[in-house]
Amino acid sequence: MKKICFLIFLLALGAFGYSQALQTGRWRVEMLRKEGHPIVFNFDLAYAKGKPVIHILNASERMEVRTIRVKKDSVYIEMPFFESAFYFRKEKNGRLTGEWRKGGARATTIMPAVAIPNNSVRFEKGAPPVAQLTGKWEMSFFQPNGSPSPAIAQLEQKGDLLTGSILTPTGDYRFLEGIVRGDSMFLSTFDGSHAYVFTGRIKSENEIEGGRFYSGPTFTEQFTAQRNEQAELPLDDVKIYIKPDAPPLDFTYPDIDGNKVSIKDDRFKNKVVVLQIMGSWCPNCMDETAFLSKYYEENKHRGVEIISLAYEYSTDINRSRKTMRKFQERFNVSYPMLITDVAVTDTLRTEKTLPQITPIKVFPSTIFVGKDGTIKKAHGGFFGPATGDAYTKYVEEFEQTINALLEE
Repeated sequence: MKKICFLIFLLALGAFGYSQALQTGRWRVEMLRKEGHPIVFNFDLAYAKGKPVIHILNASERMEVRTIRVKKDSVYIEMPFFESAFYFRKEKNGRLTGEWRKGGARATTIMPAVAIPNNSVRFEKGAPPVAQLTGKWEMSFFQPNGSPSPAIAQLEQKGDLLTGSILTPTGDYRFLEGIVRGDSMFLSTFDGSHAYVFTGRIKSENEIEGGRFYSGPTFTEQFTAQRNEQAELPLDDVKIYIKPDAPPLDFTYPDIDGNKVSIKDDRFKNKVVVLQIMGSWCPNCMDETAFLSKYYEENKHRGVEIISLAYEYSTDINRSRKTMRKFQERFNVSYPMLITDVAVTDTLRTEKTLPQITPIKVFPSTIFVGKDGTIKKAHGGFFGPATGDAYTKYVEEFEQTINALLEE
């Protein structure tokens, strides 16, 4: 019954209509959690050739959204990545009320949401900041059983504006934006998958206590943070290794258009090949794809090839193609993006697809293949452009690896 209602809703939105134009300018969105701590972000809305265009704002990132359908008082906004969309109804006061839905491996995440026009507030301003938080912070997130998980916050404060990112061994939380208000700090982000808010009390110039991390409709974790410019993340748990006497790679999977592609195809012989281990559900994979697509266009003439191996939420090839195509189109990816026949939730995903390496611990990860067809290096994890120096270091190491392999 739910599927039927959903299809009816989509059919109702099938034609573009703008009889009730959306208000242009800055909006504030509140995604409502049951305990009362909304996840907030802003977007700008304008019209281009008669059609609405949204830019979701997170620090320096402006994420463009063009799939917006308005039919009478119904508004459908599909995010450019992931299985993520807003289903709104336009109220008489100009507000949009409805919900956000995001597909998952086992269930669809649903959160009530309201979008308010003429509202540039992300977090309410207040007392002047009691401290300057710019710098590196060593963090500990505490799981429900009390065990800590390490992280590093890289923050920049200008006046009361606070931006930055948080790095964990499995990736980063991308572009965060917020404020410092008196002795409190607030950060949030929304990119279609990440829906996060961080709050904390500034105990001193060097310590944040009472931190709370709110994710999605229900998840909450506590955290603390201490200023530490020498902080380093423990990365041993996410490393992957090449197995001794590993046989040559041998796989064949369909690309987004259904064409079979094999690592043994002539296209890849006597070339350096980068295997991008990714999934269309993965926000950090979005940043890595942007980097790899640009790198490929600038370096393919040197004898470099790239292949994406996607591990999706399910083995439904049509579902996977739809979400993977968003990546391909947004980043103009011209290298093959292959869809494996193994779901990301399969505990034997590595053994079934890449038995030459130890289990993949984190997405994205990268495998470097030499011109002789053997695996030369495996790298777990990726830190994106929001992380500053960590991203610069990743790019430098990536380029050094490729250059060394090209010289072999």
